[in-house]
Amino acid sequence: MVAYTGGGAPVIDAQELVAGYLPGVNILDRSSLQAYPGELIGIIGPNGAGKSTLLKALFGLVPVRSGTVTLNGQDITNLKANKLVEAGVGFVPQTDNVFPGLTIEENLQMGLYLRPHKLKERLEVIYDLFPILGERRRLRAGGLSGGERQSLAMARALMMEPSVLLLDEPSAGLSPVRQDEAFIRIRKINRTGVTVVMVEQNARRCLQICDRGYVLDQGRNSYTGTGRELADDPKVIELYLGTLASDVDAARE
Repeated sequence: MVAYTGGGAPVIDAQELVAGYLPGVNILDRSSLQAYPGELIGIIGPNGAGKSTLLKALFGLVPVRSGTVTLNGQDITNLKANKLVEAGVGFVPQTDNVFPGLTIEENLQMGLYLRPHKLKERLEVIYDLFPILGERRRLRAGGLSGGERQSLAMARALMMEPSVLLLDEPSAGLSPVRQDEAFIRIRKINRTGVTVVMVEQNARRCLQICDRGYVLDQGRNSYTGTGRELADDPKVIELYLGTLASDVDAARE
């Protein structure tokens, strides 16, 4: 484990998680993760490694059978998703992450259903962060491009002012140019002070922008380090980055 030198306690701390979708079948096998204030954390690994399962376990969508998850020191293990949103955890799934029949602004309103009195204030912040959404706020989400939908999904999750934002494959299905735009947006969100934990198939690009990374394999932590350390590690390159790059290329063909 690479020690974080920025000081303070972790925003989210997952220790020795064992979790899975079906009884008796564990996808996560004692996987751990820590994210400190203002960090951007990347989670990479081969297909089936448990990356998305780890994110969903943090957000209460997959039952944790053993281990703990804490948010700012408070135990949130297996807490329901609505309670986690209220506590300060935002989650953006890979697919089905917007309401296509609603306008952009209506989608954003749905993201603030727990605090409707702050709608005007939060919309101003979000439109400043995502100007294109402000310009098109009356358009239905179903008419947006893939990149615009991803922006809207992240913006909606930010409406509740989360202290940590969980992103599941934010660049999936996007062209290389749109992927770069997505990563720029993610870094911009992170620089506002939001801690980001991101599962990403584009491993090399993920490691370029993240502060620290975790490599998962078969539900366990294989390697951890700064983004640069992992990107330059000969073992990580040999065992994972080449394979992951091939997986991404195959998915695009």
